Amino acid sequence: MTRLIRHILFLLTLFISTYVFAQSDSIVLKDISWDKNSPAGSEILFIPSDNALLAGLMYSANGIGKHPTLLLLHGYPGYERNLDIAQVVRAHGWNVIYFDYRGSWGSQGKFTFKNCVKDVINVVAFCDKYQDSLKIDTSNIVLFGHSMGGWVALKAIQQLPTVKKAFILSAWDIYNQYKRQLTGTELNAFNMNADTLGKFFVLNGSLNDRFKPVLERDEYFNLEKNISSLKEKQIIMLDEHDRNKKIAEAIRNLNPIYFEYDVWQTDHSFTNKRVSLTNKVLTFLDK
Repeated sequence: MTRLIRHILFLLTLFISTYVFAQSDSIVLKDISWDKNSPAGSEILFIPSDNALLAGLMYSANGIGKHPTLLLLHGYPGYERNLDIAQVVRAHGWNVIYFDYRGSWGSQGKFTFKNCVKDVINVVAFCDKYQDSLKIDTSNIVLFGHSMGGWVALKAIQQLPTVKKAFILSAWDIYNQYKRQLTGTELNAFNMNADTLGKFFVLNGSLNDRFKPVLERDEYFNLEKNISSLKEKQIIMLDEHDRNKKIAEAIRNLNPIYFEYDVWQTDHSFTNKRVSLTNKVLTFLDK
């Protein structure tokens, strides 16, 4: 009889495990129980960054008290904003802040890659300054960076001692994409290319301002070097290709507090993996 019960329990456990695994690519959402005293909502933000204002949006979590907060860092120029993830994360009890870097999508100032990194640092300072009114738990701020935003996140978190976690989605390896230093003539031709420049009219500033430091082989842009401070962080890197393998290996060799790297069969926006991606983000936030 005891063996029969054990056998039944084993089969039941196997069935449940199989069912849960099969559901790993699904999300069950419920409407938020409305807190009349402190309801979830959205708030327009204007965030100072040096001498400019960044246009931002905050999805505020439901309930009184301060909430952990996720910062969304978009790519270049930023057509994919991952706001579908933001809605689910907000329902999970987190605030989510999306903003446009200096000189992008209407934010004031000039767009450069280094400015993007400084913008993230200034956004975190903004969160610290207004943590009470915005109900932000500044001890639990996490960066989510996609494409160029992944590069930005890996650079910015090294200068943010209070930010311990970053989710890096298909980071743009700017440094190694432009391996050869261009001549002055080639750089001018690159900058004057109307087709290339026209595609990025949502960004304020010239291609020369953006790419000259990269093309001059500025080591600042190299994600494989000067990354020792990442040892104190928790980082997940997801890719749709293996071109960032060397970056992942460089970070893993630091033996950080937590590190995970994986390659999924998908495109640059993870179009066919939005649910799995969202679940991965939620699991990381809860870690």
